[in-house]
Amino acid sequence: MELQKTDNEFNSGLADNEYEPFRHRSVKKPNSTNGTIIHMLKGSLGTGILAMPSAFRNGGLVFGIIGTTLVGVIYAHCVYLLVSTSQKSCKKTRVPVLGFSETAQSVFRHGPIATQRFGNAAKAYIDYSLLIVSFFSVCVYLLFIATTLRDVINSELGIDWDTRVYILLTALPLIFVTQVRDLRYLVPFSALANMLILVTFGITLYYIFREPIDLSKREQFPEITALPSFFGTVVYAVEGIGVVLPVENKMKHPQHFLSCPGVLGIVLTFITVLYNVTGFFGYARYGPATRASVTLNLPSEEKLALSTQLLAALAILFTLGIYYYVPMDILWRKVKHRFPAERHNIAQIGIRFSILVAMTALALGVPELEPFIGLVGSICSATLGLLTPIVLDTVFRWSTPETFGVFRWRLVKNGILLAFGLFILVVGTYFSIKDIVDIYG
Repeated sequence: MELQKTDNEFNSGLADNEYEPFRHRSVKKPNSTNGTIIHMLKGSLGTGILAMPSAFRNGGLVFGIIGTTLVGVIYAHCVYLLVSTSQKSCKKTRVPVLGFSETAQSVFRHGPIATQRFGNAAKAYIDYSLLIVSFFSVCVYLLFIATTLRDVINSELGIDWDTRVYILLTALPLIFVTQVRDLRYLVPFSALANMLILVTFGITLYYIFREPIDLSKREQFPEITALPSFFGTVVYAVEGIGVVLPVENKMKHPQHFLSCPGVLGIVLTFITVLYNVTGFFGYARYGPATRASVTLNLPSEEKLALSTQLLAALAILFTLGIYYYVPMDILWRKVKHRFPAERHNIAQIGIRFSILVAMTALALGVPELEPFIGLVGSICSATLGLLTPIVLDTVFRWSTPETFGVFRWRLVKNGILLAFGLFILVVGTYFSIKDIVDIYG
């Protein structure tokens, strides 16, 4: 509807530079700049931080810092490209705000002649990509909970149940959690989950730093074959592209998002430093034995460590409702017209349950957490977080070549970043699948 209005107004006689999208935004209860920083931190700072020591195990201490910083800078730049392209599209098409998929639709529709017919396809691509990322994240979290329960319960009871048993046990309460459709019932659980993650992270740091750390027997640089897993895990941990435009669109002062220093710079600097510290010292502490989630390395004989693992699993369980809500909202809006109104309730129940069954089946097929995190990071996070913003910026500028700068340096830069994103996508996916085949083949 927004873009239809845009087309009607596009030739209204108002010059592009006379329209200021920020002045036309009408947002109820807009977020302050500080509030936006908190929301952005919540979008990027999740359980991925617990996988950073595993990433450093693949990358080594020295290269781990270099690589994590590189990914942080590239991801920050890609977020900048996405937000700036969205804002320029708003200005060009005279629409106050555009979401992620609407930005893609607008860029392609008003871009070069060759791209204009792909506007709707670009919108659908973003929507379905966000669906896939969200549902794969549900699968990763399901594996995380099951793996944690396996380690704790098997250790405490002296049994040897397989991870698949705990996947099925975890899926049982999720049958009810994933049927919650009202966001207001999920928000308190999300707040509690955030608190539990912070407590988990704090106790984990206590175990990492409670004794002197010896760096002498730790790898400094990676094997070449370990690079894709390293980058895939880091991209998965850092990336939170899905929340960027929804958060920016609700700012009271949206001009503060890309300013210097602004929301983007503050958040990504903090995230990059925190992930470097966690990855470096987590691997330095546990070395080659570092697990896919560092909480699994904590001493199982200590009650505090066991409680930390259970707190992390509980936090993820509380978070799953929110992660399920967003993709289901997108999916339901796309398919509800296929069902008669009197069958909407049973259709929602069936779709929600079917997707949970599919994710559970995938987790049962690949119950190893580490290669799955690398796979999700390589396919989903690299595609949405890195490749898509670069493509949108390039298409937007294509009709006005002078915006690429002297010697088209922006186009060259985008080409290099595109190659990096494709490297993670193709090579990372290959090695993640290879690891999975090696484990189960």
